[in-house]
Amino acid sequence: MALYVLYESASGYGLFLAHGIDEIGQNTEAVRSSVSDLNRFGKVVKLAAFSPYESALDALNQCNAVSEGQMTDELRNFLELTLPKVKEGKKPKFSLGVAEPKLGSHIYEVTKIPCQSNEFVLELLRGVRLHFDRFIENLKPGDLEKAQLGLGHSYSRAKVKFNVNRVDNMVIQAIFILDTLDKDINSFSMRVREWYSWHFPELVKIVNDNYLYAKVAKYVDDKSQLSEDSLSGLTDIVGDEDKAKEIIEAAKASMGQDLSPIDLINVKQFAQRVMDLAEYRKKLYDYLVAKMNDIAPNLAALIGEVVGARLISHAGSLTNLAKCPSSTLQILGAEKALFRALKTRGNTPKYGLIFHSSFIGRASTRNKGRMARYLANKCSIASRIDCFLDKSTTTFGEKLREQVEERLDFYDKGVAPRKNIDVMKSAIGTVENKEEDEPKAFVNGESIEEPKTEKKKKKEKRKAEQEEEPEKNDVNGSNVDDGTAKKKKKKKSKDENVEDLPAPTEGKKKKKKKSRTEDSE
Repeated sequence: MALYVLYESASGYGLFLAHGIDEIGQNTEAVRSSVSDLNRFGKVVKLAAFSPYESALDALNQCNAVSEGQMTDELRNFLELTLPKVKEGKKPKFSLGVAEPKLGSHIYEVTKIPCQSNEFVLELLRGVRLHFDRFIENLKPGDLEKAQLGLGHSYSRAKVKFNVNRVDNMVIQAIFILDTLDKDINSFSMRVREWYSWHFPELVKIVNDNYLYAKVAKYVDDKSQLSEDSLSGLTDIVGDEDKAKEIIEAAKASMGQDLSPIDLINVKQFAQRVMDLAEYRKKLYDYLVAKMNDIAPNLAALIGEVVGARLISHAGSLTNLAKCPSSTLQILGAEKALFRALKTRGNTPKYGLIFHSSFIGRASTRNKGRMARYLANKCSIASRIDCFLDKSTTTFGEKLREQVEERLDFYDKGVAPRKNIDVMKSAIGTVENKEEDEPKAFVNGESIEEPKTEKKKKKEKRKAEQEEEPEKNDVNGSNVDDGTAKKKKKKKSKDENVEDLPAPTEGKKKKKKKSRTEDSE
């Protein structure tokens, strides 16, 4: 059986015929030893056909299709024209070797060309890649390298720009920085407390908050200069006049040592840095909330922005999180405990990152595992809705949150929760109603005028249909009118039917008169 090898280069598709396999043998070691020698490898592989790409954009499209395992129309036409034709009802006497198994399966599904992808084919392709510029005639030195460089840049640039995960890598980076900032701010705040406590040790017991402590330390500076005049400023910082008076009284009887002006300047500068970091942390949290509402609004509405961002970060992307079953999502973040339990044959963990949700903390000790399993189920549904739904909405997340609240009440009080299908139907109904009400929300925009024009169009259509109906009735004459009149009479009320009863009697009388006149004639 003849073996053809398909090679996708940066300049076009190449089809090679492995005609001298018997000379080196059909094992990979023999091919591997003959690859380096062009004279020996040229006896094994021969160029059958070559189809260059039309442009750089065409090369990028072909490269994207091959990487996804899809066969393009150009590749199909190239294979059908160059490969030997097979008669109907007979098996082909050749096979096609490809590097990607997915591409080979797609080629076989569409064209019924038998494909194979193994180590032997890969070694042949390695030799073709090494000596490709020797097989193509009229190829200038350096052209192939330029084509490879340009295609590599454009392919990488397209992959960076086109991200199917809705730019959730921004959320991953934001939650990483947020966790790092929390650790750094805590350690820096402890350093400020320890450093300034040499000068004013009593302040630690009065002000507990790290941010407020750094603010007060910067404002007080030298404790010996603190007096009643600075009471209003301390009150604005602390927010309590009694606490500000307590700081002033403690400064008068402080046991701390005096610091030089240079030391106090360094303490103030470091306290200012800690304050700046704390303020930046707040801005970063607001940014994370905004990004989560754009990327995963339902997951954020269900479990919170920070916990949802941690789940996305740990899974790698929103798509990976959507692919996870609820059992995996339940213990996401507790991998060490899981493998330790499997190794020691102990109890496996009940929850991972979702433990930081308020629902697990509100559940009783007996029901924490059940609550974690139920919450993981709802988080899995919310992540799949966020990943695959085109329009952004928080309705499903709010409904799922209501379900979790009902499940908590069921565990605590025994109140039966609603069924999932009923809740989802109501959520879909609310989403559809919101879509219908969206144009009415704008007051000064053009959206209010659009429904008016639609109503006018509907009215005009109805008028046109009403006008067409009498025209259709007039086509066949008065008999048609009589038929329509009879149909209208059926739709009328009983009283009207009673009033219309004399009409057929008059017709009978007319018929009797006509018969009498005919008899007289």
